[in-house]
Amino acid sequence: MNDLTVPLNPVFYSKNGFEKINEFLKEESPSKIFILVDSNTHTYCLSKFLQKIESDFTTEVIEIEAGEEYKNLQTCEGVWNVLSELEADRKSLMINLGGGVVTDLGGFVASTFKRGIKFINVPTTLLSMVDASVGGKTGVDLGNLKNQIGIIIQPEMVVIESNFLETLSAQEMRSGLAEILKHGLIASEDYWKKVTNLANLDLTDLDEIIKESVNIKADIVKKDPFEKNIRKTLNYGHTLGHAIESYCLTHPVRNKLLHGEAIAAGMILETYVSQEIENFPKEKLQYVNETIKKMYGKETFSEADIVQIKDLMKFDKKNERGNINFVLLKDIGEPVIDIIVPDAIVDKAFEFYLNN
Repeated sequence: MNDLTVPLNPVFYSKNGFEKINEFLKEESPSKIFILVDSNTHTYCLSKFLQKIESDFTTEVIEIEAGEEYKNLQTCEGVWNVLSELEADRKSLMINLGGGVVTDLGGFVASTFKRGIKFINVPTTLLSMVDASVGGKTGVDLGNLKNQIGIIIQPEMVVIESNFLETLSAQEMRSGLAEILKHGLIASEDYWKKVTNLANLDLTDLDEIIKESVNIKADIVKKDPFEKNIRKTLNYGHTLGHAIESYCLTHPVRNKLLHGEAIAAGMILETYVSQEIENFPKEKLQYVNETIKKMYGKETFSEADIVQIKDLMKFDKKNERGNINFVLLKDIGEPVIDIIVPDAIVDKAFEFYLNN
């Protein structure tokens, strides 16, 4: 695979990526290296990673619990305390080895410890490779509200090694695929068709699909690094999807949904809204609905669930001046931003989702 160099942060792939890390270590000579992992990546990825690193530096491993429910300020405080106890200084380096929780939280911890130490992200899930790898967003949840605390700051580099995906469950792979599908919907009908035609794809296609997805996001982020306009399109499916994810995260009975599972439902709902407000083609709405449900199944929502999910939308980061702002589609590859949607149409979207 060829490398993609984004002005915001460089992204490297496979063997070349580890060579770049080793070059960086020699040039920067960090005082200490801290590798942040969760309980899963500690078991399945850490030894593979360490075999690739040529380092005589002092290296410490910091482990956090796996799962979105631990992406919070309490976990950050624990990591900050460990860094302090192990005498991390401003010349220390943090390497975040894990999925989106690890890279989001680790980037935030690094960027705030002693007013900022350098960090490198090594995503190990499909979701984090195609979503968290480009753009510099860091952050944690506030209660069950997604990504309310954080900053945009670039890592020194991102290294993508698809061999880490060998340890992922099918459910985790599907979760990552949702962001790839989203990139197709907002940017390219050809890419959407390619990644939905899974019968003709195999694992040898995966590296190229990841690279294409990273390129789509990178092109958008380069134009709008601080999400003032076009970068908002990357939130397609997320206004309702994040609300669904947050609702399920702390519900006493419902199963928690992985990020991509919630976004899959959100994309169907927001495609219906797009058809109502922006005249998104009806036949394509049906195709999106059928394609996504074939991959992810269908969630059930009661009227009470829907009321609470809608209430959570008011915390969406795109909102301004009390308005809930949606990203919608005129067609596949033709997004529009900052659209205010009547409550009645959101209700109709849930009706469509549940009955089709």
